[in-house]
Formats: sequence, structure tokens, C-alpha cells
Amino acid sequence: MIEQIEQAILTAIPDAQVQVSGGGGHFTIEVISSVFEGKNIVQQQRIVYKAIWDLMKGDNAPLHAVDKLTCKLPSKD
Repeated sequence: MIEQIEQAILTAIPDAQVQVSGGGGHFTIEVISSVFEGKNIVQQQRIVYKAIWDLMKGDNAPLHAVDKLTCKLPSKD
């Protein structure tokens, strides 16, 4: 399931760095991408939720809940 979540996000946000942990339908997701530039936190999270929406649909959805979603811009070292 972790790979499915990561792949769904990478399909929608190809330049993203994605970390997913958890199980049992509950997951923690961190996404780092330049696509978040100029967007507020709600807009950033909507981008990620849109990417994983198909995994959250229906009564038997494999992704039941996102316990924590962190969106970040890449560091400019």
C-alpha cells in the first residue's frame, strides 16, 4: 500500500520527494516539491489529496485516513 500511495503522488507531482509510513489504513505522508511554491498550506494539501483520492474512495478503501500530511518546499542549499 505504501508503494501505491507513493506512486499516486509521484504520478501527480513528478518532481516530488515522497515519504509514506504507517499501515492498517492509517498513514503519515510527507511531500517535498516545488509545485507548492506560492500556495498556502490548504492548497498544498489539496494537491496531495487529489493525487491519492482514488485510494480513499469507497467503503473498502485501502487508504482509510491520513493521520498527518506535511507539505514542504525543497530547501535551497
